[in-house]
Amino acid sequence: MKMKANKPPLEIRLQVLSAVDYAPGNSIRERIKSVATRTFVDKQTNVEYQFTWRTISTWHYRFKRNGVTTLDNKTRRDKNSYRKVQPNELAEGIHEVLPYLGRSKNGSVPKMALYRRLLSSGLFKRSQLSQTSFYRMVRNHGLLDSEQCQKLRQSFAMQFANELWQADTMYGPRVIDSDGHKRKTFLIAFIDDASRLITHAEFFYADNTVNMCDAFRTALFKRGKPERLYFDNGSNYTSKEILQACVRLDIHLSHAPIRDGAAKGKIERFFRRFRDQFLVDNPDITTLDELNDKTHDWVEARYNSQFHSGIQMTPLDRFSLDLNRIQFMADDEFTEEVFFVEQDRKVSKTNVFSINKQQFECPVDLRGKTVQVRFNRSAQDKFIVYYQGQRMGQASHLDLHANAIRHLRGDV
Repeated sequence: MKMKANKPPLEIRLQVLSAVDYAPGNSIRERIKSVATRTFVDKQTNVEYQFTWRTISTWHYRFKRNGVTTLDNKTRRDKNSYRKVQPNELAEGIHEVLPYLGRSKNGSVPKMALYRRLLSSGLFKRSQLSQTSFYRMVRNHGLLDSEQCQKLRQSFAMQFANELWQADTMYGPRVIDSDGHKRKTFLIAFIDDASRLITHAEFFYADNTVNMCDAFRTALFKRGKPERLYFDNGSNYTSKEILQACVRLDIHLSHAPIRDGAAKGKIERFFRRFRDQFLVDNPDITTLDELNDKTHDWVEARYNSQFHSGIQMTPLDRFSLDLNRIQFMADDEFTEEVFFVEQDRKVSKTNVFSINKQQFECPVDLRGKTVQVRFNRSAQDKFIVYYQGQRMGQASHLDLHANAIRHLRGDV
């Protein structure tokens, strides 16, 4: 009896390859097609097999190139992983549409109706989330279990704007720099948890601490100071500058567990929407300035000002409800120095300290004291001296000749 088997034994495959050598035909293609018309019987199970010429051709070239070991089917590298939609993103979408769906007689939500609602509401596309993938993710992760869904959502249900910001980095498109070379870009974005407002999003050529501090500084000036930050575990988000800035601004900093996508659900959801909408609609952007200009326009007009089903209003309107609670940053010397890195230095008997192979004079007499010097790591054009938490002033470069002239005049 002829039966269809997904994986014939190795002996059958070797029989097929042996038959190709003795089959009639003037070319390998003709001999393979001749073998494709034959039937092969497994003597142990009495199961009959017949294979297409394409399957036989695949086995033939695998065997010719790498031997017997390549005849077995290989396991997919992405088995048990998700490429287009992550479980936390699906959980967010389910949470948004569940209140609008009815329930069956046994009190459950029909999965097919839920899947159709997710597609019709524009949260997912069929090319991103097939019906079988949807069923498998719901089953494996318990996404329709009320306690599990509540657990996924409770950590992100902040009551007021600027109680918590999330931030992360996304790979962007390649653009042409000033030298005419194509370079990768990175999007650093911050999202307010309660209002879903994107407080700032900006592309950079490098994903480093300097750019992270620049983006964070811009977000602070635009939307005020958050009470807490929830960052990734990347080196930029755990740098000394970020940690010291949070201490100076009295911001509680915490980091998501490693490889925990659900912990950063809102910012990941924004990134997915940004890819699916903005990057798809703007494939011809060539420069970084153009990319940032269009990103700013899209974020403010198409995201912050559009109705969000999760909060039943626009993110900008939701953020504005708590304006009386928001602490905006003043443009003063303290704010400028928030992101300066700080290092301890011992002041000499001549009121001089060294840093980065340069010598500086303290603005006041601090001989023999240990001071804290704050400076911009990238610019290194300004060095501010602190002592016991008090700002003493800006240090000046040591000028031996000027000091000698003052000494001769009797100024010192």
